[in-house]
Amino acid sequence: MHILVSNDDGIGAPGIAALAEAMLPFGKVTVVAPDENQSASGHRKTMHKPLRIDPAPFPVEGVEAYATSDTPSDSVAVALLGFLKDPVDLVVSGINRGANMGQDLTYSGTVSAAFEAVIWRKPAIAFSLADYSEHADYTAAAAVARQVVSLDMPRRLPPLTLLNINIPPLPLGQIKGFKIVHQGLREYNDDLVTRMDPYGRPYYWIGGTAPTGDMTEENTDLWAIHNGYVSITPIHLDMTNYAMIREISSWGLDRLTPGANGHFEE
Repeated sequence: MHILVSNDDGIGAPGIAALAEAMLPFGKVTVVAPDENQSASGHRKTMHKPLRIDPAPFPVEGVEAYATSDTPSDSVAVALLGFLKDPVDLVVSGINRGANMGQDLTYSGTVSAAFEAVIWRKPAIAFSLADYSEHADYTAAAAVARQVVSLDMPRRLPPLTLLNINIPPLPLGQIKGFKIVHQGLREYNDDLVTRMDPYGRPYYWIGGTAPTGDMTEENTDLWAIHNGYVSITPIHLDMTNYAMIREISSWGLDRLTPGANGHFEE
């Protein structure tokens, strides 16, 4: 296989080196990732300024690496749109410093790199380690990534579907196993911090402590990580709430047409 590795912590992050090294047994590994930290950048694509792509030094022997000037989504897009001449078989993103569970997926650059891959019909997996410390140990997370990819993921994943995988911050021998789960419910503890610049104008930081959430609801990603399991959540890009289609139809909106008085009428 030819495996593309990206992330949102930046090309110099230890997690991406651990993930790239874990992929080497499966074939050719190429890294295309942001040149600096792009955490919580979401699925943002650069449209109104040029992108720079430069060869980058990388600590894993046998891995070709490139740094891009903007987001994880950009990194994957340019790689798949022709910057890489060899076709890519699988995209893996991470290993992120910190979990991506529940509503985190709407913010996560790590998961957005995988989103971008499946938009271009490439199978993709996002890996995150539930450890926010700067000296996190990625050994167990890399072993998890290697195990998951060994299951022939390119053949098994359906179109427009990615796997979002979170690993508990435990040594490999203490991880209880794998749980296939749905998204849990995050609780964010953000604070708006207001300060003044030297010219007397206010500026703002969004601060606060790390997100928490409901760890008691079984078979969610939050519950699995809290109980020492690797969480695996299949994510589909069709975000339609199908259960609401019939209910909204009962509201009668589809029976209305514009009237002569400027109002909608049945």
